[in-house]
Amino acid sequence: MPASKTRAPATGASEAKNPIQVIERMMKLLDALARHPDPAALKQLALDTGLHPSTAHRILGAMTQSGFVERTEPGVYRLGIRLLELGSLVKSRISLRETAMPSMLKLHAATGESVNLGIRDGDQIVYVERTSSGRSAVRVVHIVGARAPLHTTATGKLFLVEDGAEKVRDYARRTGLPASTPTSIATLPALEKELDKVRRHGVAFDLDEVETGVRCIAAGIRDDGGELVAGLSLSTPSERFNPDWAPLIRETADEISRALGYVRR
Repeated sequence: MPASKTRAPATGASEAKNPIQVIERMMKLLDALARHPDPAALKQLALDTGLHPSTAHRILGAMTQSGFVERTEPGVYRLGIRLLELGSLVKSRISLRETAMPSMLKLHAATGESVNLGIRDGDQIVYVERTSSGRSAVRVVHIVGARAPLHTTATGKLFLVEDGAEKVRDYARRTGLPASTPTSIATLPALEKELDKVRRHGVAFDLDEVETGVRCIAAGIRDDGGELVAGLSLSTPSERFNPDWAPLIRETADEISRALGYVRR
């Protein structure tokens, strides 16, 4: 009699493929759901994807828990609200960067200095786009992906003004207003005084507060709903800092806001 064959244990390589296989099946199910304008039954989704109903059921259950899929009734599914949230986030960020860049380049050409686009992420500003001046070896902290606290950055101060007095006090208590340089604002009274100036002038300044030797001017960018979504800032070495650029920066930020659909009322 021929020797009986025993199944070899799964190798590390085959096991490593399993997560990829699950992701591929998830994508198949999402694509199948996207093709159905109405909620679709499990049997139909299994047929559309070529998956065994039990496999489809298990994966749909996991996606339901995370909000990517919604179960409208037993055995019937549709795309979930989480996809809408992520899609809106991606759309807004892509739209913002693409819309802002022509105006950023124009401001860069007019001044020869670095122009930055920053958005808020919790208690920090994240820089999502930048034009480089190429005029100085001075390191500027505002590189794409860099983060800095709200109270030390010109763009962050714009968002703190938007928050209002009570939320600013909460921010101060929560963060302790840590200083990055000797000139950083580190007390609530000083921050409130600074924000009052920002409110009155419509622009914000960072005077060596994030990095010694680097100064910045920022103005706010609003979307079609009037929400402050970003700050446009110009950063320069301190020896080249020119506060007279403030109106130009504000005009450029307003130009981007109008391109996003904002109408001043």
